[in-house]
Amino acid sequence: MPNASYLADVPADVLARAAGIRLAVFDVDGTLTDGRLWYGEDGREAKVFHVHDGLGLKRLQANGVQVAIISARISHPVALRAEELEIAHVYQGQGDKRSCLLELLDALQLAPAQAAFVGDDLPDLPPMRIAGLAVAVANAHPWVAAQAHWQTRLGGGQGAAREACDLILLAQGRSVAEQERWR
Repeated sequence: MPNASYLADVPADVLARAAGIRLAVFDVDGTLTDGRLWYGEDGREAKVFHVHDGLGLKRLQANGVQVAIISARISHPVALRAEELEIAHVYQGQGDKRSCLLELLDALQLAPAQAAFVGDDLPDLPPMRIAGLAVAVANAHPWVAAQAHWQTRLGGGQGAAREACDLILLAQGRSVAEQERWR
């Protein structure tokens, strides 16, 4: 959405980075969710995902940008959400997210500059440091925000991933056509 207020003042260098993205990678807890861990009486975990983020991820895929999830934790709700969104690259239980990203880039024959990494906390710093576009969500730890190329205005689990998706599509000239499709 070219006139979206949260994208109106994106620096030119960030747009240039976003223009070359072919793989967008997302952390889960604190990025695709608000970071809170919910456990029921039976010990089962529950997570809440924002529908706007889901559509953003689908839009990236529809426009030729591959989507991946790299999470340090293992969670059945994440697997279910990824399946629902048809995300082929899902890596859970990854203590070394940087190595995981490098292996994925190698498998996809992409350069680090062609990847975006969206995260919120310290385990996300190593992959963010090699990604062509490092995005921190609004409620990211200050050390993470300080090293990001761009920071969303919304927090994790509250539409931040959608903002990152919209930024990439805007930079690649795909937002206007996409907006017209929904009129």
